[in-house]
Amino acid sequence: MSVLANISNILIPLIIFYIVAYGITAKVEVYEEFIKGAKDGLMTVVNIMPTLIGLMVAVGVLRASGFLDFIGGLFGQLTEQIGFPGELVPLSLIKMFSSSAATGLVLDIFKRYGTDSGMGLIASLMMSCTETIFYTMSVYFMAAKVTKTKYTLTGALLSTLAGTVASVILAKMM
Repeated sequence: MSVLANISNILIPLIIFYIVAYGITAKVEVYEEFIKGAKDGLMTVVNIMPTLIGLMVAVGVLRASGFLDFIGGLFGQLTEQIGFPGELVPLSLIKMFSSSAATGLVLDIFKRYGTDSGMGLIASLMMSCTETIFYTMSVYFMAAKVTKTKYTLTGALLSTLAGTVASVILAKMM
């Protein structure tokens, strides 16, 4: 293990050194290009900040108002019949918008049911098998100025459904 730890400790500095050396040999103004890239990155952060703040506020309001519990109870009766615990409905919805808010819900599930419970296993697997669809689409598509997202959304929703189903099946097998 110490060999791998040593390799990982030198890998990033080695890559940075290689990039700088390659830039110098290619007669590129490395520092100026770095500064230009940093400025572009900062502008991207400034451009996507309102979207990020809006998503975080919306999720916080939904969670604090009890709306998520209401939705979980409402749809939970239906999802229980197909083997998906109703308590996880809010998690599956919030994960599409915010991974950090979903992590808070998972911690609540862990406190209530335990990490090794069926509910805890499904929640853990769901967190790794699904994506923050709307966050990812809004941030990256806004930065790239993509406007036609119909097929992306459909594909992302289908993959999230597949990940959720896989989470339930895998947790039941354990």
